[in-house]
Amino acid sequence: MPALLLPSMPLLSRRSVLAAASGIAAVTVAGAPARLGAQPAMSGEDLKLPPSKPVGRVMPEIEKGLPLEPGRRLRWAVVGLGAYALNQIIPSFAESKASRLTGLVSGDRSKAQKMAQLYGVPEKNIYGYDDFDRIADNADIDIVYIIMPNGLHAEYAIRALKAGKHVCCEKPMANTVAECEAMIAAAKQANRQLMIGYRAQYEPFNLEAMRRARDGELGAVRLVTSDHGRHLKPEEPRDQWRMVKSLAGGGSLYDIGIYALQATRYLTAEEPLEVSAMMSNLKDDARFKEIEDTVVWQMRFPSGALAHCSSSYSYQGVKRFQVFGVRASVTLDPAPDYYKHEMTIATEKLEETPQLQEGNQFAAQMDHMSMAVTNNTAVKTPGEEGLRDVRLMQAIYQAAREGRTLKLGAHGGVES
Repeated sequence: MPALLLPSMPLLSRRSVLAAASGIAAVTVAGAPARLGAQPAMSGEDLKLPPSKPVGRVMPEIEKGLPLEPGRRLRWAVVGLGAYALNQIIPSFAESKASRLTGLVSGDRSKAQKMAQLYGVPEKNIYGYDDFDRIADNADIDIVYIIMPNGLHAEYAIRALKAGKHVCCEKPMANTVAECEAMIAAAKQANRQLMIGYRAQYEPFNLEAMRRARDGELGAVRLVTSDHGRHLKPEEPRDQWRMVKSLAGGGSLYDIGIYALQATRYLTAEEPLEVSAMMSNLKDDARFKEIEDTVVWQMRFPSGALAHCSSSYSYQGVKRFQVFGVRASVTLDPAPDYYKHEMTIATEKLEETPQLQEGNQFAAQMDHMSMAVTNNTAVKTPGEEGLRDVRLMQAIYQAAREGRTLKLGAHGGVES
């Protein structure tokens, strides 16, 4: 059919559009009929049209806050220069507003020196693992970030706390409940902050999913599912220590299953009451001589919501969670990715993909701790949060070994 011919309409100024959107009577422009109660027509001068050449304009409002002056930013030392530290954490200081890199700790001094030259860290602020305790005498370092194999977290966190430094420690917090409790006790004794690096809790898409679930936009939450898997690759140095239980603490559950466990807790804003689980290893696979491969577990929450989760080192990569409410569901896939996220909201009649802006979750996490230390306020993900996850993961292992549903106490451990 032929295209419809519409009468030509005048261009409206941004001011007119905003006025109309806010319910204010629109101004009259040339060729457009005036509405009842409309104000008289305005001249070009009144409309204050922008100049046709580039000029300096009035400073707009900065929505996300100004960065602190370099001298006021908290000073961080990174302990352990593996792939995650080199590719995600250290580069993110460039986008930080309250944190800066001032120290490096590594067993390979030449590697540390190369990184120090790249990022402007003084030679005197480079330490090895043997002389790490000398950090106590270095006033250039306020916070120590532990990014080492899980089995070393407790030792180096406690040494840093005894040296008078605040500590951010990667997850899982430690291999055992006793180690987690020792870290918390050391932080209290030193009167220093201890935060666990749950980066997803500082990431915009995860925060939006959390908000929708908690604010009731989905209706009552009935089910959370979360699956996290990848292939464990012995040829890659970063995976070699993950096959050693004394260094890793566990297998896929401790490494990537913790993302699923965390998601169920921060999406429901509840703590589980019961847990059941199963584990399975590929037969005759040398990768799983000391650690588990696939874990599947279920949990029940006080509201009646259920969770079904899995982690694996032997199925094709996935990192996804879904929340099913009475009125709507939200899917985040991938969920705990470093740089890319995609959210889908579905109702009975509509499916939408909210367009959120990606943010640097690593910088946001570090800045949160820096501001907490500066303002002497509590961190969002303290040692107690890490301790609860370790207790819950130990309960999952026990449920799988015993083949029965276990009741959980208020502290997250199995009721005796």
